[in-house]
Amino acid sequence: MPAIVGAIKIVNIGTGSIVHIGDSIQLAPSVTAKTFSGAGSFNTGDNLRVCNMVSTTNTYDNDVADSNVVSADKAGVI
Repeated sequence: MPAIVGAIKIVNIGTGSIVHIGDSIQLAPSVTAKTFSGAGSFNTGDNLRVCNMVSTTNTYDNDVADSNVVSADKAGVI
């Protein structure tokens, strides 16, 4: 259903982002990521107190590919 869109402000676009304005059938971002982090890595805020006596992060990954992402145009969907 068509709509009237007012002012648009795009501040930041990442590599796997999609900016969608209007009608569409299929949206398919094609980026994957893997993050390794230890205990207390993503804590944010004021007056934090984190006690990690012994912490290890297993980064051994013997996979050849974790996520085989194929974009829609390369897969013949479009």
